[in-house]
Amino acid sequence: RDRSCQNMLNYTPTPIQEIHDPVLDKAGVRMLIKREDLNHPFVSGNKWWKLKYNLEEAVKLGHDTLLTFGGAYSNHIYATAAAADELGLKSIGIIRGEETLPLNPMLSFATSKGMQLRFVSRELYRTKTEQNFINNLLTQFGDFYMIPEGGTNELAVKGVAEFAQSLGNDFDYLCCAVGTGGTLSGLIRGLSKEKEVIGFSVLKGGGFLNEEVKKNINENSNTNWRMVTDFHFGGYAKANSELISFIENFQNKFQIQLDNIYTGKALSGVFTLIGKNFFPKGSTILFIHTGGIR
Repeated sequence: RDRSCQNMLNYTPTPIQEIHDPVLDKAGVRMLIKREDLNHPFVSGNKWWKLKYNLEEAVKLGHDTLLTFGGAYSNHIYATAAAADELGLKSIGIIRGEETLPLNPMLSFATSKGMQLRFVSRELYRTKTEQNFINNLLTQFGDFYMIPEGGTNELAVKGVAEFAQSLGNDFDYLCCAVGTGGTLSGLIRGLSKEKEVIGFSVLKGGGFLNEEVKKNINENSNTNWRMVTDFHFGGYAKANSELISFIENFQNKFQIQLDNIYTGKALSGVFTLIGKNFFPKGSTILFIHTGGIR
């Protein structure tokens, strides 16, 4: 099956939407949102770009099965199941933790797209990158193309870098949520040096992500980037009333849906920094809506 990447996974071109708010007027900055949440009904946002070259590689190498890893609420598991189904590939999800029935909506969706789920203990899951664990998977499932948890690998970073190059020049700062650091790495790699890239870690103690990003960017990448770690709201997938009300107000004002794991936290962080005059007057901020709304 020789299919070029362009016609592999459907892609809908997405708008850059400007929003207007008194907070922005007072600070004298413009805010643009790249609506990458609208690029695909199931493989939305950064997931599309992270999977793009991985899917191409799997097909090129003649694999008919994708295998990947994630928690019970993983957007990556959801997206991989949908992408495999769209391309006529089989998929296997190695899920962290015990099986709970009935399956939650994320995992129900994955199985509806043909994904075979295997639940492993948290302890065993921690060894998922070790050769012994992978050999056991090969024995159990036969040949497969493996995509890491969260989808971050060199091919994913390459896909995001390509996306970054499509963003044009009408901004000074680019902001996005950070989980594994793969998307941020690709954005840094793909943007010119005069753009400042700011990642907002959704993990508690996200400082270690600086090292992950440094591993993923090459030596001639933009060095004009930073990681902000103050807006995790208690840690991964944790939320409080302040975050929930920010997300609700944002949806009411702008009809843009955010989630409380990634985009809600990052955009709340951006608005807090705007309120503190972090961004110079006259600057334009581009926020990447990385999808993941279920």
